[in-house]
Amino acid sequence: MSSETQASETVRWVVGPSGVARMTIDRPDKGNAISPDERNRIIELLDGASVDPTVRVVVLTGAGSRHFCTGGDLGHPLARRSASDSPFGPGETVRLIHSGIQRMFRSVLECSKPIIASVNGTAAGIGAHLAFACDLVVAADDARFIEVFVRRGLVPDGAGAYLLGRLVGPHVAKELLFFGDDLDAAEAQRLGLVNRAVPRAELEGFVDGWAQRLATGPTTMLGLTKALVNRALDGDRETALREEALAVEINSRAHDFAEGQRAFLEKRAVRFTGA
Repeated sequence: MSSETQASETVRWVVGPSGVARMTIDRPDKGNAISPDERNRIIELLDGASVDPTVRVVVLTGAGSRHFCTGGDLGHPLARRSASDSPFGPGETVRLIHSGIQRMFRSVLECSKPIIASVNGTAAGIGAHLAFACDLVVAADDARFIEVFVRRGLVPDGAGAYLLGRLVGPHVAKELLFFGDDLDAAEAQRLGLVNRAVPRAELEGFVDGWAQRLATGPTTMLGLTKALVNRALDGDRETALREEALAVEINSRAHDFAEGQRAFLEKRAVRFTGA
């Protein structure tokens, strides 16, 4: 049996008995675009997953076979207002971006559980950034990634410059952001934006295999390692080394740490519980 929470019909959330939580953006008629409702639901679910011991890994995908997520919902009243002759007042856009879409990306980056993006179709704009913010990215071989902002005259948001600069370096990041050309899954893998590009028919099985492996892993260690890697890109060496030592200290109190040592000494298979 699996448990399901569905306060929002457009973001489905199912937690299986193995601890794999599956989050699906379910707006196929809108290209799985994200409005403030979906954004807030994603934040709520990931913040909850961080402290929920029954969740050990999250798989994020889009409904249907055409789109992973095509970005922000430009048909939403807030988006229409920003493009109107009466846009937001001074400072209002900054506040909305900081407390809105940037908060969603912080929830992805700061979630204590590993997140796998299962990119089943087009990932454009914020949708591409949502995939890149995840810890692991697996894409169908016919999926596309598009930095669509330049086509609309928009400064890229949703942590785009932050993520791309760190994942592919400044020159490649600028090429992607300046031109907005379609990027196929194979090229995205070559650049390091995608871990694996697999045949569409194999996508679900491949992602499930990785999710099951993570779900049986040492959850505390995985969360601490995620935080170390993410923060190491931002700080100086000494700060990174201090935080590494602190993470080792925290992990040494976990049940799975002791289990790993016992299994080695007893020459048996390890049995991690996530605690």
